[in-house]
Amino acid sequence: MAAAVSEKFSFQASPEVLAALRRIAEVEGREFQAVLDEALREYIERKENGRPRRQVVDAFAQSLEEFDSLYRELAK
Repeated sequence: MAAAVSEKFSFQASPEVLAALRRIAEVEGREFQAVLDEALREYIERKENGRPRRQVVDAFAQSLEEFDSLYRELAK
């Protein structure tokens, strides 16, 4: 598999956003750059496609499977 090519850039973000990204990276044992790259990719995907993220759709499907009978009762 070919190595991904990265390009350096500089940006400014609020301290809260940077702290949240750093926490996520630490908890997941990942590099900050990888978490930032994933966040940017998900943002671009959402903006370009106008669709919910795959994780959201998967969680919704799991919820439907797990709570189908409850949802049917609530819909009555």
